Amino acid sequence: MFTQFFGSFLLNKKIVSPANLRVALEKKDTTRVKLGVLAINAGYMTAKQVDEVHKKQATVDKRIGDIAVEMGYLTEAQVEELLSSQKTGCLLLGQALVDMGCLTNEEFETVLNDYKNENGLSDKDFSNEDNKKTESVISSFYAIEGKYKDYCSEYVNVLFKNLIRFVGDDFTPLQSAVTDDNDIAVIQELCGDFNAVSAITADSKAGMAFASRFAEEEITDSDYAKDAVSEFLNLSNGLYNVNISETTGKEIGLNPQETTTAAAVNSIKAKFTLTIPVEFTFGTVVFTLAVI
Repeated sequence: MFTQFFGSFLLNKKIVSPANLRVALEKKDTTRVKLGVLAINAGYMTAKQVDEVHKKQATVDKRIGDIAVEMGYLTEAQVEELLSSQKTGCLLLGQALVDMGCLTNEEFETVLNDYKNENGLSDKDFSNEDNKKTESVISSFYAIEGKYKDYCSEYVNVLFKNLIRFVGDDFTPLQSAVTDDNDIAVIQELCGDFNAVSAITADSKAGMAFASRFAEEEITDSDYAKDAVSEFLNLSNGLYNVNISETTGKEIGLNPQETTTAAAVNSIKAKFTLTIPVEFTFGTVVFTLAVI
């Protein structure tokens, strides 16, 4: 999930364009993280040192790790550690952007450190996204405060985990925005110790692509797409309710899903509304949680 918010960070800082980020997200799963990026992330080498090693490699027939050791920038033990380390999504995305020429190694070093510092993240956090740092990043990004903070941040946490698990990880969270022109819209009420209306809206193209991924088959019929999107909403809300029950003892029930319109979703009278646009490589899907 930190990968997705890293993409948002790059967009919000205008470091990469939306088009380049989409391409990088498509490429990251087939990208190989190079030793230089791993060393920068671990803090073992600076971008300048990595560039020096790359220049040296152009003149000798040696592996980059061997050259870094010879130049005194890495030890053999550090090279082995880096090559065997887990390759997190942030590094895959960053390497894809470097390979595309959208970032230099120095720029990647700067933005990665800025992202970590801004969110108080460590390398350990990157490899363990199931911790309090995730909720902190979510709350900060969406400016979630007040009595509903824990409910809402956990809702987004569960939602994004389910998107990654059942739809795909090639998405970027966007800042809140409202649109009335989406063709596909489904809602479901949560009732009990926490009362809210949850919704998913999308235009026809994005909605069908989303539904096709979730259903694991190509969907071209609008009604079938609404059914699949509705089923995802019910599944995600059900898992959210289980989490809330286990962690807080609070009980939340679910009413049956319904199809509606984006305009109707946006007109819900609520105490607090969290709008969560998510930009996939195939288009934008908007998730809404309206506390009533």
